[in-house]
Amino acid sequence: MHGAGRCAVGMVDHGADGGINMESSARNRFIQSLLTVIMLIYFAFALFPIVWMVLISLKSQPELFTTKFVFKPTIESYKAITIGLKYLKGTGSFRPDFPRFFLNSIIISTASVAISVIVGVPAAYALARFKFPGKENLAFTFLSFRFAPELSVIIPLSILYRRFGLYDTYVGIIWVYQLITLPLLIWVLRGYFEDISTEIEQAAMTDGYTYWEVFWKILLPLIRPGLAASALLAFVFAWNNFIFAMILGGGKVQTVTVAALSFLASEQAHYNQMAAASLISAVPQIILALIIQKSLVRGLTFGAVKG
Repeated sequence: MHGAGRCAVGMVDHGADGGINMESSARNRFIQSLLTVIMLIYFAFALFPIVWMVLISLKSQPELFTTKFVFKPTIESYKAITIGLKYLKGTGSFRPDFPRFFLNSIIISTASVAISVIVGVPAAYALARFKFPGKENLAFTFLSFRFAPELSVIIPLSILYRRFGLYDTYVGIIWVYQLITLPLLIWVLRGYFEDISTEIEQAAMTDGYTYWEVFWKILLPLIRPGLAASALLAFVFAWNNFIFAMILGGGKVQTVTVAALSFLASEQAHYNQMAAASLISAVPQIILALIIQKSLVRGLTFGAVKG
């Protein structure tokens, strides 16, 4: 009798535990489903501006100011800014020379990042490894160039550029872009060098490596993810800069960010062509991000889980 009672109680307890587990599992599935729905809604919300820009770029001029999602798509906007004639038939306006401005952006952004890498990597290493008077003040000065408002220096720079013949030149724009790209590279890479133990360098020198061999063959490969991530971010900031390119550049070195305003003509606004130009100008940044995707992810997460 007592044995039968214990068995019955055990069966009741087991059944209760099973019911609790099923209820907990159902609750977890509901929470996961709810989180998935929320993420999909947020994804659609975040992606909608890009989708809307694509739709605008595929609309003709008469359909431009309608909110219809169903329309006859056309690539005339892309033809007009790439291979079309400078004079737009039926509109009475001239289109900007977008291919040349696109090439200007590639030249200026690439050269700016390249110079920043050449100068910034040794500077970051020096700030991370060496001790000298005023080191932190110097590092903060570099950082201040990055967060200082561009409008605070644009007037004296404009005066100096016109006086020394740097206005509307590649050299002038690339030089001033160092205020954007160089501080970013120095501060990001300084953290990477500080995360690398000095014992690695000492062990390499014990094995016969010279000082420069340690730097080029050991340290640079170790910071490659961070270098890729910071270089890409610097390229994006340089590519998207507007103030310096607009004030210190003219028709010769005009970039795509400034050229986008040219589609807003006085007699008619060509929003479809502006959307097409914006989408095309985003292509180099997307391609670079895809090429260095692995290094970019490692670079952005490096040191985030240090013990």
